[in-house]
Amino acid sequence: MSLKQGFLIELERETENTRRIVSRLRDEHLDWRPHVKSMTAGELAAHVVELHNWVHKALGQSVFDFKKDYTPFKPTNMNEISEVLDQGYAKNVKMINSLTDEDWSSMWTLCAGDHVIAEMPKVGAMRFIIQNHLIHHRGQLSLYLRLLDIPVPGIYGPSADDLSNG
Repeated sequence: MSLKQGFLIELERETENTRRIVSRLRDEHLDWRPHVKSMTAGELAAHVVELHNWVHKALGQSVFDFKKDYTPFKPTNMNEISEVLDQGYAKNVKMINSLTDEDWSSMWTLCAGDHVIAEMPKVGAMRFIIQNHLIHHRGQLSLYLRLLDIPVPGIYGPSADDLSNG
């Protein structure tokens, strides 16, 4: 299996996992936060979705500069979050399909102006900067669901809520 095929499978499954988490939130949850230092549920859900979309926004470039290439996603409702996730999926598939095996080996840089945050091959950027990062924050978002007493969907197997309902 090629890198491209593997990432397409992962992209589909992780997008569906995120879709199940964000579908549980409602507009009234957007401003909720578990602690003053925490992101709101809306900010966290938006960040997870924008990380998905870094596949098409960041991987097509050799340098992704926070100061030039990044504008935080600031949704006003949950429907907007779901729409951006769904619309980005097709763009993400197109980006992965456009990359050759050689492209995955090319160097990629994440920076903020002159400050270099990370440099690695695109395959590392996909795994570490995008996928692992969004999975980490999606895990936080699933905890927000638990704290809001919203049933948590299973991600890599059934959740306690799935087991108690089935």
